[in-house]
Parts: sequence; structure tokens; C-alpha cells
Amino acid sequence: MMKHKIVIVDDDPGVLEIFKIIFEKEGFDTNTLSNPKPLLQNQYMDADIYLLDKQLSGADGIEICKYLKQNELTRHKPVLIISANPNAKALSQEAGADDFIEKPFLKKDLIAKVRSTIEQQCVNGS
Repeated sequence: MMKHKIVIVDDDPGVLEIFKIIFEKEGFDTNTLSNPKPLLQNQYMDADIYLLDKQLSGADGIEICKYLKQNELTRHKPVLIISANPNAKALSQEAGADDFIEKPFLKKDLIAKVRSTIEQQCVNGS
């Protein structure tokens, strides 16, 4: 079985470590970034899905999502935005995010949403 690749961007090292543990335990090939610069400089790792925190130091997950969705190599890849601010959902949709996850969330809900988003992408043939 092929492992799905996930790239997670969050500026909190503790949160990144938790995400890494959760997704690797679920069988994902996980890459974490505490700084979004590699994504914005086309030095990103290939991924089946991108998980972006909305509030990042010096950057905004919404802007990163817009960039990924405008880039020829990543525009067909699903992007999920995570935020504690429920108002970020509308911004996420405007930016082209495939879904939004409001903090706090249950681990099982996060995993289910990531898996369903990847499956939906596969069904759509992208």
C-alpha cells in the first residue's frame, strides 16, 4: 500500500511534533515545516495534501494556500487550513482551500477529514 504524503506547516514546534506523531502513526509519509518559506520559494516537498495553520509567524496560511492554488505544480493538490478563529473558514474558502478545520478538534476528526479530502481528490482524478 502506498503511503500518502502530507506536508504540515505550523510555527509551533510542539504542535508540529504532535501532528507528525499522529499522521505517522496513521501511516502517512509526513514532512513538517515551521517556516513556509520553502513552499513560497518553490522548494516544497511533493505532497498528496497540505495542512496549513492560518496564523504563522511572518506569514499567513491563507496567503500560502492562494500561492499553492495558483502554482502549476500544486494547484491540484488539496489544502486544509487549520485555525482557532471560525471566521477563517470563509477566508479559507476564498483562498481556494479544500476544507477548514477549527481548533480545537478531535484527533479522529482531523484524520477523517484528511483521509476524506485525499479520497475526494482521487475520485476527481487530480
